[in-house]
Amino acid sequence: MEGAKVLPLPVRHIGGELFPHPAPRLESEDTPRDECGVVAVYQLGPVSNPARWSLAEGQPVTRLLPRMLLDVQNRGQLSAGVSTFSPTRGELLSTYKAVGTVSEAFHLQDPETAERLLRQLDGQAGIGHVRYATCGTEEWAFAQPFERPHIKRQKWFAFAFNGQLANYRQLESEILADPTNYLARHTDTEVILHLISQVLSRGDHVPLRAICEAFAEKFDGAYSLVYLDAAGRMMVVRDPLGFKPLCYAVGDQLFAAASESVALLNLGFSPDEIHSLEPGCAVFIENGQWHVERYCFSQRRAHCFFEWVYFANVASTLDGRSVYLVRKALGEELAKLETVPLDEDTIVVPVPDTSKAAADGMAYMLGVPCVEGLIRNRYTGRTFIEGSNRREFRARLKYTPLREVLEGKRVILVEDSIVRSTTMRVLLRRMREVGRPKEIHVRVASPAIIAPCFYGIDMSTIEELFAPRFISSPEISEETARMMAEDLGADSLRYLPIDALVRAIGLDADDLCKACITGCYPTAWGQKLYQIALQSPRCEKPGRILEQPICSAEPALR
Repeated sequence: MEGAKVLPLPVRHIGGELFPHPAPRLESEDTPRDECGVVAVYQLGPVSNPARWSLAEGQPVTRLLPRMLLDVQNRGQLSAGVSTFSPTRGELLSTYKAVGTVSEAFHLQDPETAERLLRQLDGQAGIGHVRYATCGTEEWAFAQPFERPHIKRQKWFAFAFNGQLANYRQLESEILADPTNYLARHTDTEVILHLISQVLSRGDHVPLRAICEAFAEKFDGAYSLVYLDAAGRMMVVRDPLGFKPLCYAVGDQLFAAASESVALLNLGFSPDEIHSLEPGCAVFIENGQWHVERYCFSQRRAHCFFEWVYFANVASTLDGRSVYLVRKALGEELAKLETVPLDEDTIVVPVPDTSKAAADGMAYMLGVPCVEGLIRNRYTGRTFIEGSNRREFRARLKYTPLREVLEGKRVILVEDSIVRSTTMRVLLRRMREVGRPKEIHVRVASPAIIAPCFYGIDMSTIEELFAPRFISSPEISEETARMMAEDLGADSLRYLPIDALVRAIGLDADDLCKACITGCYPTAWGQKLYQIALQSPRCEKPGRILEQPICSAEPALR
């Protein structure tokens, strides 16, 4: 990391007390990303059984927020934050956020400091956020929730969201068309903040639904969003196509919402109390009353298939489909296609941890052992969520091959996906050097990724992806697969076909966003950005096309 810059750390001031941010992060060349996790909690009335939620008698429900954020920590480890509301506190709406994991941000390893911090954030309602990926400078400034103070209670708000707006450059241009306007961060989060402010400027008592309707009218892209204002109003919103998961539950006067069901299950809700929020719907809470309302109707859905394959917690259920059972089914689909000889020296090895269910399903169908030939160092983080300048170094530290398990074996190595191929290349090299297997056959429990994602997952630019160097469509010939395997350092390579992926998930093919594996995007701006990416794949600055301030893409976006 020679030449990397250590960023200065701001200190968050709450209630007259200073809470230092955790250890500094190294600056990366990557631009901001917004694939994240969100949570929300609201005490609707007196809670009759605090023990159900592991709360002490009289303890405010906002104490649940760090615990919920830990359960969606898989969705982001760059920063964490919360905004809370209390009608009895001088600062009606208070926001705290910091760079680092949830444990680092909230000082959970130091109970005394954590207690002081959480006590000053106590309230009857709150929202929270974990953020994924890296950004160039002032990382803390990009952390969420974003808060906008105002003299009017209903115009003083905070929000956080999971997703990405494909048309945010167009929206940004509209804002900056007025020379008196200014944007400090140039992200879609900031654009959302200004749109909310614009809607609220219509009067002193603007209904929350008006904000949702403005979203539907203006936004092209993915957004699962939580919102809280100083009047005690809360809103939980899912975009009309349902790109990103969002669920909610109500019980014993407690309302809670989260990106994934596991956060609600571990909070104390039963599976029967947990519901996926339908696309185009929002939960509104005002004056202690809650209701679900549809604000926009869409004739199609676009659930991100990659959530089931990789991103979501394996214990979650998304839109009625268990993540674990889907991954197990992906492995079973791989088994149906297997052609390598199966004998006593054949073993199935998962790439920990997200591939384990698929490997188990495949091994069971094939009747061969599924063994842990790779041990993951759980303190290196997820390389998919790292800047490119650190990814290869971390990949070398991420897994330890076990020679006692691998030596002399025909290994069927199961991976959930190959994006840039950095981890796979390093892993195969390490397995051969340390493990000494006879053969390594890579099996990928998803189709080949051939196109960028413009809806929130860091699939980067076309030239950074592995598969487009060999193919431009989902079809892969035997000869092409052989060339790809040779390039990686494997004896053979097979991806899961799209039809098998759809069968494993169990939703209609038209209800899934498959843009990154087909090049067909579910929104107009997604398709437009892809065409721009195809025409000018190499820009002077790394990052996704929709974030480029320069290159030939720029005129087409205006």
